[in-house]
Parts: sequence; structure tokens; C-alpha cells
Amino acid sequence: MTLTEQHFQESPPPPSEVAKADMDSTGGKEKAAQPSTARTGALVRKQQATGRLIMHSMAMFGREFCYAVEAAFVTPVLLSVGLPKSLYSLVWLISPILGFVLQPVVGSASDHCACSWGRRRPYILGLGIIMLVGMALYLNGDEMISAFIGEREKQRTWAIVITMLGVVLFDFAADFIDGPIKAYLFDVCSHEDKEKGLHYHALFTGLGGALGYLTGAVDWGETVLGYSLTSEFQVIFLLSALVFLICLIVHLRSIPEVPLRYGNKETKLLLEVTEPYKYRSIEEIKNGYSSCTDLNATSKTKKGTDASCSEAQRRMTLKSLLKTLLSMPSHYRCLCVSHLFGWMAFMSNMLFFTDFMGQVVYQGSPYASHNSTLYHTYRRGVEVGCWGLCINAIASSAYSYLQKVLLPYIGLKGLYFIGYLLFGLGTGLIGLFPNVYSTLVLCSLFGVMSSTLYTVPFQLIAEYHKEEEDLNLQQKEQGTEHGRGKGIDCAALTCMVQLAQIILGVGLGLLVSVAGSAVTVISASMVALIGCCFVAFCVRYVG
Repeated sequence: MTLTEQHFQESPPPPSEVAKADMDSTGGKEKAAQPSTARTGALVRKQQATGRLIMHSMAMFGREFCYAVEAAFVTPVLLSVGLPKSLYSLVWLISPILGFVLQPVVGSASDHCACSWGRRRPYILGLGIIMLVGMALYLNGDEMISAFIGEREKQRTWAIVITMLGVVLFDFAADFIDGPIKAYLFDVCSHEDKEKGLHYHALFTGLGGALGYLTGAVDWGETVLGYSLTSEFQVIFLLSALVFLICLIVHLRSIPEVPLRYGNKETKLLLEVTEPYKYRSIEEIKNGYSSCTDLNATSKTKKGTDASCSEAQRRMTLKSLLKTLLSMPSHYRCLCVSHLFGWMAFMSNMLFFTDFMGQVVYQGSPYASHNSTLYHTYRRGVEVGCWGLCINAIASSAYSYLQKVLLPYIGLKGLYFIGYLLFGLGTGLIGLFPNVYSTLVLCSLFGVMSSTLYTVPFQLIAEYHKEEEDLNLQQKEQGTEHGRGKGIDCAALTCMVQLAQIILGVGLGLLVSVAGSAVTVISASMVALIGCCFVAFCVRYVG
């Protein structure tokens, strides 16, 4: 059976009936007052319990805990296995390029995922597993290779390869997972709970980062675990993996998703055509599915018909996805650009901060002999840098709470502007006056930027969506081409993290090899202040 023009003119099933059918198919486990569904069938509650939102935020706690461990140790680990400076750019380029290309595709795919477990959670689980594999490789690559290869030169070569592979996998998955987590929150929460959930995300992101940096600041070699295991890095991996697994399990069991289920192809096509959160116009869909209908009419076998139709739909979906990304409304594009400036500034500082403390502030050297004074001085600087990053994470948690107090008075524009301004001034002072105590105090301003990047842009996305939903309701339209998909919009925003890494990988590694680690904080300050101007004059704010 194929869809005809009449099918597109008929009235679709009301969303409430779709929700009811979906809830019946899942056994009616979650009975909430007046549930409703979006195109994807995700249950939207009027209000989520605080405990559920906290459970949902645990993924950010675990992710940031592991991210903090990487930020503290990835540069020292790469240097200790003998990675040449010329390969810095390669390490920082591979994973962001993959993420930048694949993230919008996966964001769109998750919008249409019909898995019985939900649309976002299968992707979150898969990316979480990749994070664990990557972390295992870059923290234990040297010991793993030493156990299998005896020749010293081969050990060094393969240790570099395995460590680089681990960094690439971890970065790819850790950056990628943020989009599905945010889309998951947007799917299952009301507009008020989205704001509350984003603040909890920022709070637990800061707490997770603080605990992660504290883990890096402890000398585990002198503890019972340090004596039991081969190296300090193995202890850190064991703790990080345990924390992340617990947080991931709690997150995945936090708020149920109503799965997207279609009784037949006709229902699926009608829902995709008539819902406001689609990615292409009705005419495009009608033309696309008409081509499938023509294929059905001319095919001689049902098997051949299905294969041809699927291929035509797949080509149309990819074309529509690219068209959507290139034709985003101007205010979405401006928000993405401001997010890019923010992450370029933040990451250029954070990726090399512990190395900056070791080489510039403490005047040590990672290339010196491991039993030399210079190397131990460098290691001491790295440990103090971990304490600075811990201060950053604690400040991020505190500021995420303060944001709720400041929001009614200065609005999202004020929060956005202050975050960029304070970070730009703080990093500039650190670069000009590299003193241990002043640097540690100014690390608190890193937390202001971190909390800003994790909350304000996504709050603006939620505001844009709410504005469009209200407009669609006012116009009583069920299928306008102005609707936006939550999954692909979150993916487009988080793509800026990968793009920032690509830009930094191309330019910053070369600058560091020429001018040293001091250039990173100066670059961060300049980019943040440019972003500050962009946030003030170019980003659109609702209300």
C-alpha cells in the first residue's frame, strides 16, 4: 500500500492519541497528568520531580569528572610517552573533525530513532562505552604496550600510537555525548523544567570537574591503591571508570522516554509530514514520497520496491539535512558563532593550563630526565595546576546557582556578556603576571565561563523553540517549514565545540611549539574579549 495525495490532505491523528497509543504499548508505566508528545513520541510532563532532574544531571557529573582527568593529564601523558610537538595538531584534529562531520547526522537520526528504549539513550550509552575505551587506552597505553613488546624503540612508537588513539576516542565521545544529553532533557521536560535542568547540569558539571581535578592533584603513588597497581595512571583510570559507570547508569534510569513507534508506514509518513518539528517543507516531503510511490508502481517485486524506496528516502534525508544546516535562521547561526568564540577561548586555556603551570609558572621542563630537579618541578606545577582547575570547577558550580539569582535582574544577555568578559580579563592577567597565588585566585573566573557555556546558549535554544511553538499554535499550523528539531539544533550548537578544537588544533599547536605555553592564556583572553563584543551586539535574545 502506498500513500496518495489524498493521504496528505487527510487530518492526522491528534498528538494526544499518538501519546496514548505509545503509553499503552509500553504498559502504561508512566501515568502523568495531561501527557503530550512531540513528533518523536517523547513524553512531555508538566513538571518533573527535582530528584529526577538531579538523576538526569549525573551524566554531566561523570562526563566532567573524566574530562577533568583528561585536562589534567593528557598533555603530561603525551609528553611522557615521547610524543613530538609536531604531532600535537594531529591529536587535537582527528576527533573534532569526526565529530563536526557526524554530530549533525546523529542528531537528526536520533530525532527519528524508533528504539523501544527511547531515542536519545541508546546513543548516550554507546558514546559512554567509547569514552571508557578511550580513557583506558590513553591512561594505560604505555603499560599495555610494555607488557607485549620488549624492544624499547618499538615500545615508544606503539605507546605513542595507542595513547593518541585513546585521546581521539575519548575526545570524540565526550564531546559528542553532550548533544544527546541536552536533547534528552528537552524532550522529557516542560519549558520551566528545561531551565531548572540546565542549571542542575551546570551545577553537577562543576562538582564533577572539581572532584576530577582533586583526583589528579592527589599523589596516588603513596597510597594503598598506588602500591597495589602498576602506576598512578591505573589508579586514576580505575576511579574514573567507576565514577562514570555509576553516573551513566543513574542517568539512563532517570526519566523514561516514550519510544517512537509507528503501526505502519502510512502512520509514520503522516506523522513526519504533519508535525511542526520537521526539517523540510510539506512539498519536499510529498515530492520525495511521491517518487517512492512511483517506484512502488513500477517495481515488479515487493522486495525491490522497498529497497528502491528506502534508497530514495535516504538520499532525500541527507540532502534535507545539509540544506537545513546551511539554511538555519540567522539568530541560530549567530548563537553558534558566539558559542564557537567561547569554546575557542575556554579550550585554548584549559587544554594547556597544567602544562602552563609546570613550564611557565614553576619553570620546570617535561623533557628533562625523570629523576632530575627540572622534571620534578614540572610535575609539582602540574599538581598545583590541578588545584587551580579544581577551583575553576567549584566556582562553576557556585556560579550556576548564582545565575538563577541574577537572571531576573540582568537577563540572559547580561549573563552571557559577564561570562565572556570576566574570563577574558582573568586569563589576560594570568598571562601578564604568572604568579602562583594570583593565578589560583583568578582560576575562579574560569568557572564563570564554564557555567556560562553549559547553560546560557542552551537556554537560548529553548527560548527560540518555545517562541516558534507559540507562533505555530497561534497560527494553528501543523506543518510549517519554520519548525526546528531539538536534536539537530543541539547537535549544531555542540558542533561548535568540535570546530573550536579543529581551529585550535591547526593553529595553537604551532604557536605553542614556537612561543611556549604562555601564548595559550593570551590567546584565550583575546578571543574571549572578541566574543564578548559579539555576544553584546549580534546574538538575539527573546523577550
